[in-house]
Amino acid sequence: MIRTVSIVPAILTDNKQDYRAQVEKINAFTRRVQIDVTDGAFTPVQTLDVTNVWWPKNWQADLHLMVANPSQHLDTVLKLNPDLCILHAEANEDLTPTFQALKDAGIKVGVALLPPTFPGNVKPYIDMADHVLIFAGQLGVQGSPADMMQTEKIPLIRNMKPEVEIGWDGGANMTNVRALAHADLDVINVGAAISQAENPAAMFQELVAEIDKNGVVI
Repeated sequence: MIRTVSIVPAILTDNKQDYRAQVEKINAFTRRVQIDVTDGAFTPVQTLDVTNVWWPKNWQADLHLMVANPSQHLDTVLKLNPDLCILHAEANEDLTPTFQALKDAGIKVGVALLPPTFPGNVKPYIDMADHVLIFAGQLGVQGSPADMMQTEKIPLIRNMKPEVEIGWDGGANMTNVRALAHADLDVINVGAAISQAENPAAMFQELVAEIDKNGVVI
């Protein structure tokens, strides 16, 4: 089956003014965006708290919570009502009740897997998930190198749940986005390559054009 691959810009910042600036830039060229939130406990750095997050009404927002205890943020997430909420399999608590509460509210759920996490070890979460995010970078940092070995998880996840949406987060840029697009992913989240570009809109279009090319980058 030929899949349509989406380039999804990611926002990660600890500054309210920078957050607004990134929202305004991205709003000019796309509607699906991943918003990254870290708590300084699950991750070495802390971003804006989820209570300070917002987005335009016309966005399809993927809220990626890199937090130790997602249930503590459930009420805020329910009020924000993202299209998708992604939680980490490695969190300090059982994600099942939080997943169910989100699904009951009509919010799609995603599970993110850090590099050491084997998909088969978190099958109950994948069974509940609408989206599985393969995390291949450095927590809380945009622009870190991509661990391309993480693509080996894709067929394992597909065999487990063929219809699930699979995303990639970490180090995607013009040097590897074509290879990622041909690795049976559905979503490629892109942070620094877009946010730090001189012209983010032009870079987004270049990435979209790159994933449509055949063959591999030599």
